[in-house]
Amino acid sequence: MKMFKISAIAIACMLVFGMTTLQPQEASAKKIVIRLAHPNVPQHPMGEGFAYFKELVERRSEGRIEVIHYHSSQFGNFDSVVQGLQTGMLQMGSASTPNLAPFSDAFLIFDMPFIIPSYEASDLITDGPIGRQATSALEGTGIFGLGYIEIGFRHLFNGRRAIQSLDDVQNLRIRSTASRAHISTLNHLGANPTPISWGEVFTALQQGTVDGIDIDLNLAWFNNFHEVQDNLTLVGSFYSPHLVMISEIFYKSLSPADQMLITEAFTEMKLFQRAKIRSNEEMILEEMRKKGVEIVRLDPEERARFQEATQAVIAEFEERVGKDLIEQARETVREYESQ
Repeated sequence: MKMFKISAIAIACMLVFGMTTLQPQEASAKKIVIRLAHPNVPQHPMGEGFAYFKELVERRSEGRIEVIHYHSSQFGNFDSVVQGLQTGMLQMGSASTPNLAPFSDAFLIFDMPFIIPSYEASDLITDGPIGRQATSALEGTGIFGLGYIEIGFRHLFNGRRAIQSLDDVQNLRIRSTASRAHISTLNHLGANPTPISWGEVFTALQQGTVDGIDIDLNLAWFNNFHEVQDNLTLVGSFYSPHLVMISEIFYKSLSPADQMLITEAFTEMKLFQRAKIRSNEEMILEEMRKKGVEIVRLDPEERARFQEATQAVIAEFEERVGKDLIEQARETVREYESQ
């Protein structure tokens, strides 16, 4: 059976104008259960966002739809989540874009260093044609992409020394993801990238297996990395989003009204979650200072050195990501900055 992928915006539009071809079943009085999996702890803005989604869906359905959370990777790793969505055992899930790269190299646009300079620019890219192009790769997989929430911008934490210039990065063992673009970026900065699974990161930092990690502020704070890392340099090398997905089997079983209810609740949750990520950051920086973390803000000239050092990464991956897609992202940023 041929599968179809539809973005959240397209879904909403087709439902409003009566154009959907999904032929959902008639609504019934039977209780509907949404099993939803994500990798973060409940107190992280992602956990708070999905709790808000649960509250919206259950209240608006008057309890007819129940949302059950599997937080902190309780459902399993990325492969488990994808398989759960495809079989209908799981109704919704969230995954980072590097994990989605096997579906399409277009997701690697988010692994290109310094290509997204601000949260405002990130909204234009994730919610616009670039984000939709990436999610279109899920067509035929049994999964729909609803849209993107976020983790934030990556910064450099380490327990060895304050990083005040590019020279200070040299030879530091920095934990990396398995993303080849991520590894290449750290190499071009002069670090020694060391891939370590997420579940082992805190212990590796604590024991000195690695000197540091590049990670966003919320993940660092809610995973207590400030307890084992006392230097933070605000670099903003990558913007990290998460794609929220829904099972096609499940979605097609819903009435048009319930499809609309879920997509609208997700859109509200998305805005709530992004706002929490962003508003938390100054609080986190202040709390980290109180706990003895030295925080360095790179001056514009030094940050430009970091950016220049990693331009070769974009050239290295432009064939895979697509030259047109990279230029489209740059043009989107230029248009925003010129306003």
